[in-house]
Amino acid sequence: MYLSKEYKTGIFAEFAGSATNTGSAEGQVALFTKRIAHLTEHLKSNRKDFATQRSLQKLVGKRRALLKYLFHKDITRYRAIIKALGLRDIIK
Repeated sequence: MYLSKEYKTGIFAEFAGSATNTGSAEGQVALFTKRIAHLTEHLKSNRKDFATQRSLQKLVGKRRALLKYLFHKDITRYRAIIKALGLRDIIK
């Protein structure tokens, strides 16, 4: 499985501050970004997999909502996670 417990723990440790802080917005955004990258690679070779396409769109929407929350809550945390993950600044 591409998202093993150890892999998730590493993501949360890197972006959320600690491995047990799984509810932080930064950790969730990082996890969604890794899942989005994995589903995008899958869709490159399976372009007619519409169930995966729908789940990818839902993940992108969830990540966007969390980024919007961070933008309004604390702009410095928002800018830090955008820079760390290499995402575009989509919220104006």
